[in-house]
Amino acid sequence: MKTLRISATFASALALLAGTAQAETVWTMASGYPESSFLTQNIRAFIEAVEERTEGELKIDLRSHDTLIKLDNIKRAVQSGQVQIGEIRMGVYGNEQEMFNLDNIPGVVPTFEKSWMLMEEQKPFYDDWFGKGGMEVLSYIAWPGQGFYTDGEISGLADLEALKLRIYSRQTQVMGEKLGTEAIILPFAEVPQAFATGMIDALWTSAQSGTDVQVWDYLDTFTYTGTMHNKNAVIVNQRAMRALPEEIQAIVREEGEKATERGWEIARAAGEEREQVLRDHGMTVAQAPQDVLDRIDEIGKEMVADWLEVASEEEAAVYEAYQARITD
Repeated sequence: MKTLRISATFASALALLAGTAQAETVWTMASGYPESSFLTQNIRAFIEAVEERTEGELKIDLRSHDTLIKLDNIKRAVQSGQVQIGEIRMGVYGNEQEMFNLDNIPGVVPTFEKSWMLMEEQKPFYDDWFGKGGMEVLSYIAWPGQGFYTDGEISGLADLEALKLRIYSRQTQVMGEKLGTEAIILPFAEVPQAFATGMIDALWTSAQSGTDVQVWDYLDTFTYTGTMHNKNAVIVNQRAMRALPEEIQAIVREEGEKATERGWEIARAAGEEREQVLRDHGMTVAQAPQDVLDRIDEIGKEMVADWLEVASEEEAAVYEAYQARITD
C-alpha cells in the first residue's frame, strides 16, 4: 500500500509539473523598433491581451529595437525556430518574392484605405507563401505616409538633385535615383552613424521613424508626400503554434486579427502625432510641391509596369483584383 501511495503521489507530482509547464509556456518575440514606436505599442497591446485571455498560460517576451535579432533577420529566426514569433518589415524580403515589392512601389497604396484593400487581396497569397515556409501571419500593420527629411525646404525637383538620400528598399532606391538623388540603402539602426560620417544628408521615411532617430539633430525640414503605406507583419512559427492547446491557438489568432484592425488606427494617429513632435522640436513640416508629386507618380507607373513583367500570374491577379476595387 505504501508503494501504491508513493506511486500515486509521484504521478500527482508529474501531473502538477506538466500543468505548471503548460501554464508557463513562454514565447520569445523579436522586433526591430523602439518602445516608443506605434508598431511596438500595438505589439504590447497584443501581448497583454493574449496573456490576459490565456490567464498566463502563454507569455510572450518581447525583445524590441534590434536587441535580440536585427530586423532583416527576423523572418529567418522565426522560420528556423530560433524565436517563436517576430515582427517583420515585409518589403525587406523582395528578393525572395515579388509580392513583397508591390507595396513599396510609389503610388500603389498612397492612402491607408487603399493599403487596407491591398492587404485584403494579398492575404490568401501570403497565407499560402508563409505556410509553405513553416510560418503563419498573425497580423498586419500599415506605415504612415512617407516623405523627405532635408536640410532646408524642397521647393521643386531641382532641390532633390545630388542629395545623399537614405532609403530602405530596392523600390525606394529606384525612386530616389530617378528623382536625381544618390539613394543609399541602410538599416535604420545605422542612420545616426551615417549622418555623423557624412554618408547621408537626407532621409526618405515616415514621421514616426524621423522622431525615433531624433532627426532634428541633423535636419530641419520634413516634406510629406504620402506616396506609400507599406506594411509590417507579425509572423509565428507553425510548430510553436501547433504545440499550443487549440483554445490557446484560437486566442492568439483572434488577438492577431484585432491587432490588424487596431494597427491601422494607431498608425493613422501616429502619423499626425509624430508630425507634431517634429514641429515641437523646431522642424518645418511641409507638403511636397506638385512637380515632385507628379514625378513620383510617373516613376510609380513605370515601376508597376516593370513589376508586372516579372510577377507571376497569381501575383498579377492580386494586383488586378486590387485595381478593380479601387476603381469601382
